[in-house]
Amino acid sequence: MFGRLTVTEVVMIAGNHDYLKRDSYYLSFEWEKNVHMILSPDLSCVEFPEYSVAVYGFSYSSREITEECCKGAFAQGKQSREILLVHGGDEKHVPMKKEELLELGYDYIALGHIHKPQQLYPERAAYAGALEPVDKNDIGMHGYISGEITEEGVRTVFVPAALREYIHLTVPVTGGMTGHGIKEKMRKRIEEKGVQHIYKIILTGHRDPEIMFDTESLDNFGNIIEVIDNTTYAYQFSKLKEQNRENILGQFIESFSGSEKDSMEYQALCEGVHALMETRRG
Repeated sequence: MFGRLTVTEVVMIAGNHDYLKRDSYYLSFEWEKNVHMILSPDLSCVEFPEYSVAVYGFSYSSREITEECCKGAFAQGKQSREILLVHGGDEKHVPMKKEELLELGYDYIALGHIHKPQQLYPERAAYAGALEPVDKNDIGMHGYISGEITEEGVRTVFVPAALREYIHLTVPVTGGMTGHGIKEKMRKRIEEKGVQHIYKIILTGHRDPEIMFDTESLDNFGNIIEVIDNTTYAYQFSKLKEQNRENILGQFIESFSGSEKDSMEYQALCEGVHALMETRRG
């Protein structure tokens, strides 16, 4: 696929997941002429004199690199425009102090390892992130960074390119809603956001104590991977307390008097009352 590019030079390094072990296919693969794989674990350089560009980088030879390899990895001035490729950024994978990166002297530092796009320094150092989300918590836009180096400096722009996203979607529930009503509300929200995406649904609010939601049946489009029911029971506590003033149910409600609706205490009140009501029915 890289070989089909007609005016593009490709420079790559190996990271912690595809490190250069003894039988790595990277070591024997015959790359196309426009593909340049840096196979050294030490800082190395690929030069493109026709563009006045030098690209530096190093590959992993093990799953972890705990040394601060970037410290002292200065641009060497081989070309007028110089770029550094680095995979890492945590304590087990090329730990680095971001304030030291700019001191290395590169026009731009292209970072990998972290899946979420983020700029360490505008126009100077950035993680492009994964082209596509890789797990259900890998939310937000994904794509690539397009950049240009001119006499005026570096300009970059993030280009969204992923076909779909993982989205955590909160769906509010009211006391009178049935399971069918919830399913319809979810369907509309997903159609608004895009049926091509993959969803984790979080149900919030209050629901009728007599209604149980079958979370397994709420998937309209086959793109919901998880439904979390964070709803609480919509009891009329003041009425229940008055009716049960002389028994444990009324005393229990009284003990939580003044609880805010969004508090843990209110959640405990709802669960406790529900348990006591279920005991009565039994």
